[in-house]
Amino acid sequence: MKTILVANQKGGCGKTITAISLASALSQKGYQVALADADNQKSARQWLQQRPDTATKIESLDWRHDKSIGDVPKHIEYLIIDAPGALSSDKAQTLIAEAHTIITPLQPSFFDIDSTRRFLKHLQDLKRIKKGKVDILLLANRVKPNGTSAKDIQDFFQKIEHEPVAWISERTAYGQLAMQGLSVFDKPQKAYLSIQKQWQPVLNMIIDDPNNWF
Repeated sequence: MKTILVANQKGGCGKTITAISLASALSQKGYQVALADADNQKSARQWLQQRPDTATKIESLDWRHDKSIGDVPKHIEYLIIDAPGALSSDKAQTLIAEAHTIITPLQPSFFDIDSTRRFLKHLQDLKRIKKGKVDILLLANRVKPNGTSAKDIQDFFQKIEHEPVAWISERTAYGQLAMQGLSVFDKPQKAYLSIQKQWQPVLNMIIDDPNNWF
């Protein structure tokens, strides 16, 4: 089983949308997927409760309490964890101990950039990160290609010498579909293909599949 932790201490950066998008993408490809909600806001669990029976199956795991962390059915191939916004040292250590990859989404705003800088510094102090046992992938999220803030976020990536694995455009479809328990990967129509393609670099990093998906 491979475990992907979606985490950033900045609220509103798109953690849950990232988590549900990855979970549904992997599920659409036929993998056995579970989505663990470790956030007290329960957004991921609420999304799964809205998910229609006709959609591909994603198992729901409640990891909001420390005692439940680590409990995963044996048949699961990919586990996506939606981390809480405020990761205490103990909670961070516990969740990172489960993860092979950490995906950190951030929006092109001063507050996201500043918060993410501090979050990444905190991660570097954790033992498992220091030993290089966990990959850290940055995801530029809700980007407006022609917006002035796009340059700010690019400057940030260059400064920390850590380029994002993908640039995800701001689209109303994410929020509209989430209200129905769906994601952009649940929609086969051509109009969603360009949105799905933006996630291809992320998927390439977390799965062993040489083929383009979209």
